Amino acid sequence: MNNLSRIFHQFRSDVKVKSAISYGSGHINDTYLVTLEDEKTTYILQRVNHQIFPNVPELMRNIDGVTQHLRNKFQELPHKDPQKNTLTFFPASSGLLYYQDEEGNYWRAMETITPAKSYDQVETTAQAFQAGVGIGEFQALLSDFDGSKLYEIIPDFHNMETRLATFRETVKADVSGRVRLSQKEIDFVEDRAELMQTLVRLGKEGKLPIRVTHNDTKINNVLLDENDEALCVIDLDTVMPGFVHYDFGDAIRTSTNTGAEDDKDLNNVEMDILLFKAYTEGFLSKTADILTPIEIEYLPLSARIMTFIIGLRFITDYLDGDNYFKTHHEHHNLQRARAQFKLVESMERQFEDMKAVVENATLINQ
Repeated sequence: MNNLSRIFHQFRSDVKVKSAISYGSGHINDTYLVTLEDEKTTYILQRVNHQIFPNVPELMRNIDGVTQHLRNKFQELPHKDPQKNTLTFFPASSGLLYYQDEEGNYWRAMETITPAKSYDQVETTAQAFQAGVGIGEFQALLSDFDGSKLYEIIPDFHNMETRLATFRETVKADVSGRVRLSQKEIDFVEDRAELMQTLVRLGKEGKLPIRVTHNDTKINNVLLDENDEALCVIDLDTVMPGFVHYDFGDAIRTSTNTGAEDDKDLNNVEMDILLFKAYTEGFLSKTADILTPIEIEYLPLSARIMTFIIGLRFITDYLDGDNYFKTHHEHHNLQRARAQFKLVESMERQFEDMKAVVENATLINQ
Protein backbone atom coordinates (compact mmCIF):
# COMPACT_ATOMS: atom_id res chain seq x y z
CA MET A 1 0.00 0.00 0.00
CA ASN A 2 2.74 2.47 0.92
CA ASN A 3 4.67 1.71 -2.25
CA LEU A 4 1.57 2.04 -4.44
CA SER A 5 0.66 5.30 -2.72
CA ARG A 6 4.17 6.64 -3.34
CA ILE A 7 3.95 5.68 -7.01
CA PHE A 8 0.51 7.25 -7.41
CA HIS A 9 1.87 10.47 -5.95
CA GLN A 10 4.16 10.68 -8.96
CA PHE A 11 0.97 11.46 -10.90
CA ARG A 12 -1.12 13.24 -8.25
CA SER A 13 1.08 14.69 -5.51
CA ASP A 14 -1.75 16.81 -4.11
CA VAL A 15 -3.91 13.97 -2.80
CA LYS A 16 -3.97 11.40 -0.01
CA VAL A 17 -4.48 7.79 -1.09
CA LYS A 18 -7.10 5.94 0.92
CA SER A 19 -6.70 2.49 -0.67
CA ALA A 20 -5.12 0.70 -3.61
CA ILE A 21 -6.40 -2.80 -4.33
CA SER A 22 -5.79 -5.32 -7.08
CA TYR A 23 -8.33 -4.88 -9.85
CA GLY A 24 -9.59 -6.65 -12.97
CA SER A 25 -8.78 -9.98 -14.60
CA GLY A 26 -5.95 -9.02 -16.95
CA HIS A 27 -3.04 -11.41 -17.39
CA ILE A 28 -0.35 -9.01 -18.64
CA ASN A 29 -0.29 -5.79 -16.62
CA ASP A 30 -0.68 -5.36 -12.84
CA THR A 31 -3.74 -3.20 -12.23
CA TYR A 32 -4.88 -1.45 -9.04
CA LEU A 33 -8.01 0.55 -8.18
CA VAL A 34 -7.04 3.66 -6.23
CA THR A 35 -9.45 5.59 -3.99
CA LEU A 36 -8.62 8.91 -2.36
CA GLU A 37 -9.50 10.43 1.02
CA ASP A 38 -11.26 13.52 -0.29
CA GLU A 39 -12.49 12.59 -3.78
CA LYS A 40 -15.28 10.36 -5.02
CA THR A 41 -13.48 9.80 -8.31
CA THR A 42 -11.48 6.58 -8.48
CA TYR A 43 -8.38 5.93 -10.50
CA ILE A 44 -6.54 3.08 -12.17
CA LEU A 45 -2.85 2.60 -11.46
CA GLN A 46 -1.09 0.11 -13.72
CA ARG A 47 2.33 -1.44 -13.94
CA VAL A 48 2.92 -2.02 -17.65
CA ASN A 49 4.57 -5.37 -18.33
CA HIS A 50 7.75 -4.32 -20.12
CA GLN A 51 8.68 -7.94 -20.78
CA ILE A 52 5.70 -8.19 -23.14
CA PHE A 53 5.89 -4.53 -24.22
CA PRO A 54 9.60 -3.64 -24.15
CA ASN A 55 9.20 -0.12 -25.54
CA VAL A 56 6.79 1.48 -23.09
CA PRO A 57 7.63 5.08 -24.08
CA GLU A 58 6.57 4.39 -27.69
CA LEU A 59 3.55 2.42 -26.49
CA MET A 60 2.38 5.42 -24.46
CA ARG A 61 3.13 7.75 -27.35
CA ASN A 62 0.79 5.64 -29.51
CA ILE A 63 -1.93 5.74 -26.87
CA ASP A 64 -1.53 9.47 -26.34
CA GLY A 65 -1.85 10.21 -30.05
CA VAL A 66 -4.94 8.06 -30.44
CA THR A 67 -6.74 9.23 -27.29
CA GLN A 68 -6.05 12.90 -28.02
CA HIS A 69 -7.44 12.44 -31.52
CA LEU A 70 -10.55 10.75 -30.15
CA ARG A 71 -10.97 13.38 -27.45
CA ASN A 72 -10.95 16.15 -30.05
CA LYS A 73 -13.59 14.30 -32.07
CA PHE A 74 -15.83 13.63 -29.08
CA GLN A 75 -15.74 17.31 -28.09
CA GLU A 76 -17.34 18.13 -31.44
CA LEU A 77 -20.01 15.41 -31.38
CA PRO A 78 -23.42 15.76 -29.68
CA HIS A 79 -24.23 13.49 -26.74
CA LYS A 80 -20.56 12.62 -26.25
CA ASP A 81 -18.28 13.17 -23.27
CA PRO A 82 -14.49 12.95 -23.79
CA GLN A 83 -14.08 11.98 -20.13
CA LYS A 84 -16.26 8.91 -20.66
CA ASN A 85 -15.82 8.05 -24.33
CA THR A 86 -12.05 7.71 -24.31
CA LEU A 87 -9.33 7.04 -21.76
CA THR A 88 -7.76 9.89 -19.76
CA PHE A 89 -4.19 9.43 -18.56
CA PHE A 90 -2.35 11.69 -16.12
CA PRO A 91 1.18 12.91 -16.78
CA ALA A 92 3.76 12.12 -14.14
CA SER A 93 5.76 14.87 -12.44
CA SER A 94 8.28 14.50 -15.29
CA GLY A 95 5.60 15.53 -17.77
CA LEU A 96 5.60 12.07 -19.34
CA LEU A 97 2.57 9.76 -19.36
CA TYR A 98 4.50 7.11 -17.45
CA TYR A 99 6.75 6.85 -14.41
CA GLN A 100 9.72 4.51 -14.21
CA ASP A 101 10.58 3.40 -10.69
CA GLU A 102 13.96 2.49 -9.21
CA GLU A 103 13.56 -1.14 -10.28
CA GLY A 104 12.90 -0.20 -13.89
CA ASN A 105 9.15 -0.83 -13.81
CA TYR A 106 6.85 1.42 -15.81
CA TRP A 107 3.66 2.82 -14.28
CA ARG A 108 0.72 4.87 -15.58
CA ALA A 109 -2.42 6.35 -14.06
CA MET A 110 -5.84 7.08 -15.50
CA GLU A 111 -9.34 7.97 -14.41
CA THR A 112 -11.93 5.22 -14.13
CA ILE A 113 -14.98 5.54 -16.36
CA THR A 114 -18.24 5.30 -14.41
CA PRO A 115 -20.90 4.15 -14.66
CA ALA A 116 -19.69 1.50 -17.06
CA LYS A 117 -19.63 -2.27 -17.37
CA SER A 118 -18.15 -4.96 -19.57
CA TYR A 119 -18.87 -8.57 -20.44
CA ASP A 120 -16.35 -11.36 -20.79
CA GLN A 121 -18.53 -13.27 -23.24
CA VAL A 122 -21.24 -12.24 -25.67
CA GLU A 123 -24.59 -13.50 -24.42
CA THR A 124 -27.07 -11.70 -26.68
CA THR A 125 -27.29 -10.27 -30.19
CA ALA A 126 -27.80 -6.84 -28.60
CA GLN A 127 -24.41 -7.12 -26.88
CA ALA A 128 -22.79 -8.26 -30.13
CA PHE A 129 -24.33 -5.29 -31.99
CA GLN A 130 -23.01 -2.82 -29.41
CA ALA A 131 -19.55 -4.38 -29.47
CA GLY A 132 -19.60 -3.83 -33.23
CA VAL A 133 -20.74 -0.24 -32.74
CA GLY A 134 -17.91 0.40 -30.28
CA ILE A 135 -15.13 -0.95 -32.49
CA GLY A 136 -16.75 0.54 -35.59
CA GLU A 137 -16.88 4.00 -34.05
CA PHE A 138 -13.26 3.62 -32.93
CA GLN A 139 -12.29 2.87 -36.54
CA ALA A 140 -14.45 5.62 -38.02
CA LEU A 141 -13.22 8.40 -35.75
CA LEU A 142 -9.61 7.39 -36.36
CA SER A 143 -10.03 7.03 -40.12
CA ASP A 144 -8.30 10.39 -40.66
CA PHE A 145 -5.44 9.51 -38.29
CA ASP A 146 -2.32 8.38 -40.17
CA GLY A 147 -1.88 4.84 -38.82
CA SER A 148 1.54 4.53 -40.43
CA LYS A 149 2.87 7.06 -37.89
CA LEU A 150 2.20 4.67 -35.02
CA TYR A 151 5.01 2.58 -33.57
CA GLU A 152 4.69 -1.15 -34.28
CA ILE A 153 4.52 -2.42 -30.71
CA ILE A 154 4.78 -6.11 -31.68
CA PRO A 155 6.44 -6.41 -35.11
CA ASP A 156 4.75 -8.78 -37.59
CA PHE A 157 2.01 -9.56 -35.06
CA HIS A 158 -0.51 -10.47 -37.78
CA ASN A 159 1.93 -11.11 -40.62
CA MET A 160 0.76 -14.44 -42.01
CA GLU A 161 3.89 -14.94 -44.11
CA THR A 162 6.10 -14.62 -41.03
CA ARG A 163 3.83 -16.85 -38.93
CA LEU A 164 3.79 -19.56 -41.60
CA ALA A 165 7.57 -19.41 -42.04
CA THR A 166 8.04 -19.85 -38.28
CA PHE A 167 5.53 -22.70 -38.27
CA ARG A 168 7.33 -24.56 -41.07
CA GLU A 169 10.71 -24.14 -39.40
CA THR A 170 9.20 -25.48 -36.16
CA VAL A 171 7.70 -28.50 -37.93
CA LYS A 172 11.05 -29.25 -39.55
CA ALA A 173 12.96 -28.98 -36.26
CA ASP A 174 10.40 -31.00 -34.25
CA VAL A 175 12.27 -30.20 -31.04
CA SER A 176 9.52 -31.59 -28.82
CA GLY A 177 8.81 -34.73 -30.86
CA ARG A 178 5.17 -33.71 -31.27
CA VAL A 179 4.89 -33.61 -35.07
CA ARG A 180 3.57 -37.18 -35.13
CA LEU A 181 0.75 -36.14 -32.77
CA SER A 182 -0.16 -33.09 -34.88
CA GLN A 183 -0.16 -34.30 -38.48
CA LYS A 184 -3.86 -33.58 -38.97
CA GLU A 185 -3.40 -29.99 -37.78
CA ILE A 186 -0.24 -29.57 -39.87
CA ASP A 187 -2.15 -30.70 -42.96
CA PHE A 188 -5.00 -28.33 -42.04
CA VAL A 189 -2.57 -25.42 -42.04
CA GLU A 190 -0.91 -26.31 -45.33
CA ASP A 191 -4.22 -26.91 -47.09
CA ARG A 192 -5.23 -23.32 -46.34
CA ALA A 193 -1.89 -21.52 -46.24
CA GLU A 194 -2.17 -19.89 -49.65
CA LEU A 195 -5.65 -18.46 -49.07
CA MET A 196 -4.75 -17.25 -45.61
CA GLN A 197 -2.05 -14.97 -47.03
CA THR A 198 -4.65 -12.97 -48.97
CA LEU A 199 -4.50 -9.87 -46.76
CA VAL A 200 -0.70 -9.83 -46.91
CA ARG A 201 -0.80 -9.97 -50.71
CA LEU A 202 -3.43 -7.26 -50.98
CA GLY A 203 -1.39 -5.07 -48.66
CA LYS A 204 1.75 -5.53 -50.74
CA GLU A 205 -0.24 -4.58 -53.82
CA GLY A 206 -1.31 -1.35 -52.12
CA LYS A 207 -4.99 -2.30 -52.21
CA LEU A 208 -5.59 -2.05 -48.45
CA PRO A 209 -5.03 1.23 -46.58
CA ILE A 210 -3.02 1.24 -43.37
CA ARG A 211 -5.29 2.23 -40.51
CA VAL A 212 -5.18 2.46 -36.73
CA THR A 213 -5.93 -1.02 -35.42
CA HIS A 214 -6.68 -2.04 -31.85
CA ASN A 215 -5.56 -5.67 -32.26
CA ASP A 216 -7.39 -7.06 -29.22
CA THR A 217 -11.08 -6.58 -29.99
CA LYS A 218 -12.70 -9.03 -27.60
CA ILE A 219 -15.96 -7.81 -26.12
CA ASN A 220 -14.59 -6.95 -22.67
CA ASN A 221 -12.47 -4.25 -24.28
CA VAL A 222 -15.64 -2.35 -25.18
CA LEU A 223 -17.14 -0.66 -22.13
CA LEU A 224 -20.93 -0.32 -22.17
CA ASP A 225 -22.99 2.28 -20.35
CA GLU A 226 -25.90 1.67 -17.97
CA ASN A 227 -28.16 1.07 -20.98
CA ASP A 228 -25.77 -1.50 -22.46
CA GLU A 229 -24.78 0.86 -25.26
CA ALA A 230 -21.19 1.21 -26.47
CA LEU A 231 -19.31 3.78 -24.41
CA CYS A 232 -15.53 3.45 -24.69
CA VAL A 233 -12.88 1.19 -26.24
CA ILE A 234 -10.20 0.33 -23.67
CA ASP A 235 -6.92 -1.61 -23.40
CA LEU A 236 -5.01 0.29 -26.08
CA ASP A 237 -1.59 -1.28 -25.49
CA THR A 238 -1.63 -3.07 -28.85
CA VAL A 239 -2.77 -0.08 -30.92
CA MET A 240 -0.63 -0.26 -34.04
CA PRO A 241 -0.71 0.37 -37.78
CA GLY A 242 -2.60 -2.38 -39.60
CA PHE A 243 -5.58 -3.40 -41.70
CA VAL A 244 -9.17 -2.96 -40.53
CA HIS A 245 -9.59 -6.70 -41.05
CA TYR A 246 -7.41 -7.44 -38.02
CA ASP A 247 -9.96 -5.84 -35.70
CA PHE A 248 -13.08 -7.10 -37.45
CA GLY A 249 -11.79 -10.64 -37.88
CA ASP A 250 -10.57 -11.07 -34.32
CA ALA A 251 -13.80 -9.64 -32.94
CA ILE A 252 -15.77 -12.25 -34.88
CA ARG A 253 -13.43 -14.98 -33.64
CA THR A 254 -13.92 -14.02 -30.01
CA SER A 255 -17.54 -12.83 -30.06
CA THR A 256 -19.39 -15.46 -32.10
CA ASN A 257 -17.88 -18.75 -30.88
CA THR A 258 -20.49 -20.93 -29.14
CA GLY A 259 -17.70 -22.81 -27.37
CA ALA A 260 -14.56 -21.90 -25.47
CA GLU A 261 -11.30 -20.85 -27.09
CA ASP A 262 -9.76 -24.09 -25.84
CA ASP A 263 -12.90 -26.24 -25.81
CA LYS A 264 -12.08 -29.93 -25.42
CA ASP A 265 -15.44 -30.91 -26.90
CA LEU A 266 -15.29 -29.70 -30.49
CA ASN A 267 -19.02 -30.27 -30.86
CA ASN A 268 -19.45 -27.10 -28.79
CA VAL A 269 -17.48 -24.98 -31.24
CA GLU A 270 -19.47 -23.19 -33.93
CA MET A 271 -19.74 -19.66 -35.27
CA ASP A 272 -23.18 -18.34 -34.34
CA ILE A 273 -24.38 -16.66 -37.55
CA LEU A 274 -26.89 -14.54 -35.61
CA LEU A 275 -24.09 -13.10 -33.47
CA PHE A 276 -22.05 -12.55 -36.64
CA LYS A 277 -24.98 -10.69 -38.18
CA ALA A 278 -25.48 -8.52 -35.10
CA TYR A 279 -21.81 -7.61 -34.73
CA THR A 280 -21.43 -6.91 -38.45
CA GLU A 281 -24.50 -4.67 -38.53
CA GLY A 282 -23.21 -2.72 -35.54
CA PHE A 283 -19.74 -2.41 -37.02
CA LEU A 284 -20.88 -1.33 -40.47
CA SER A 285 -23.38 1.15 -39.03
CA LYS A 286 -20.30 3.19 -38.15
CA THR A 287 -17.84 2.22 -40.90
CA ALA A 288 -19.72 1.50 -44.14
CA ASP A 289 -19.10 5.01 -45.43
CA ILE A 290 -15.38 5.18 -44.54
CA LEU A 291 -14.21 1.74 -45.69
CA THR A 292 -13.20 1.12 -49.29
CA PRO A 293 -15.15 -1.43 -51.38
CA ILE A 294 -12.24 -3.88 -51.29
CA GLU A 295 -11.97 -3.56 -47.50
CA ILE A 296 -15.65 -4.42 -47.16
CA GLU A 297 -15.34 -7.29 -49.64
CA TYR A 298 -12.72 -9.04 -47.52
CA LEU A 299 -14.38 -8.62 -44.12
CA PRO A 300 -15.91 -12.14 -44.18
CA LEU A 301 -12.61 -13.77 -45.13
CA SER A 302 -10.82 -11.82 -42.41
CA ALA A 303 -12.81 -13.73 -39.77
CA ARG A 304 -11.44 -16.99 -41.14
CA ILE A 305 -7.92 -15.56 -41.41
CA MET A 306 -7.78 -14.17 -37.87
CA THR A 307 -9.16 -17.40 -36.41
CA PHE A 308 -6.69 -19.39 -38.47
CA ILE A 309 -3.72 -17.28 -37.35
CA ILE A 310 -4.38 -17.77 -33.65
CA GLY A 311 -4.78 -21.52 -34.26
CA LEU A 312 -1.51 -21.41 -36.18
CA ARG A 313 0.20 -19.70 -33.25
CA PHE A 314 -1.17 -22.32 -30.84
CA ILE A 315 0.01 -25.28 -32.91
CA THR A 316 3.40 -23.65 -33.53
CA ASP A 317 3.89 -23.16 -29.80
CA TYR A 318 2.82 -26.74 -29.15
CA LEU A 319 5.37 -28.10 -31.63
CA ASP A 320 8.03 -25.83 -30.13
CA GLY A 321 7.48 -27.13 -26.60
CA ASP A 322 5.01 -24.57 -25.19
CA ASN A 323 7.38 -21.63 -24.79
CA TYR A 324 4.98 -18.72 -25.39
CA PHE A 325 1.43 -19.37 -24.20
CA LYS A 326 0.77 -20.42 -20.61
CA THR A 327 -0.61 -23.95 -20.53
CA HIS A 328 -2.55 -25.93 -17.92
CA HIS A 329 -1.76 -29.41 -19.16
CA GLU A 330 0.61 -31.20 -21.54
CA HIS A 331 -1.47 -30.91 -24.70
CA HIS A 332 -3.25 -27.62 -23.96
CA ASN A 333 -1.91 -25.79 -27.02
CA LEU A 334 -2.92 -28.68 -29.28
CA GLN A 335 -6.40 -28.56 -27.78
CA ARG A 336 -6.53 -24.80 -28.38
CA ALA A 337 -5.42 -25.20 -31.99
CA ARG A 338 -8.05 -27.86 -32.67
CA ALA A 339 -10.79 -25.62 -31.27
CA GLN A 340 -9.70 -22.68 -33.43
CA PHE A 341 -9.45 -24.81 -36.55
CA LYS A 342 -12.93 -26.20 -35.86
CA LEU A 343 -14.16 -22.62 -35.71
CA VAL A 344 -12.49 -21.96 -39.08
CA GLU A 345 -14.35 -24.95 -40.53
CA SER A 346 -17.63 -23.61 -39.17
CA MET A 347 -16.96 -20.29 -40.88
CA GLU A 348 -16.11 -22.08 -44.11
CA ARG A 349 -19.48 -23.86 -44.07
CA GLN A 350 -21.32 -20.59 -43.48
CA PHE A 351 -19.19 -18.40 -45.70
CA GLU A 352 -21.85 -17.57 -48.28
CA ASP A 353 -24.20 -16.51 -45.48
CA MET A 354 -21.43 -14.35 -43.99
CA LYS A 355 -20.88 -12.61 -47.32
CA ALA A 356 -24.60 -11.97 -47.68
CA VAL A 357 -24.74 -10.43 -44.20
CA VAL A 358 -21.89 -8.04 -45.05
CA GLU A 359 -23.46 -7.09 -48.38
CA ASN A 360 -26.86 -6.39 -46.84
CA ALA A 361 -25.45 -4.40 -43.90
CA THR A 362 -23.36 -2.33 -46.30
CA LEU A 363 -26.36 -1.49 -48.48
CA ILE A 364 -28.40 -0.44 -45.45
CA ASN A 365 -25.67 1.84 -44.08
CA GLN A 366 -24.24 3.49 -47.19
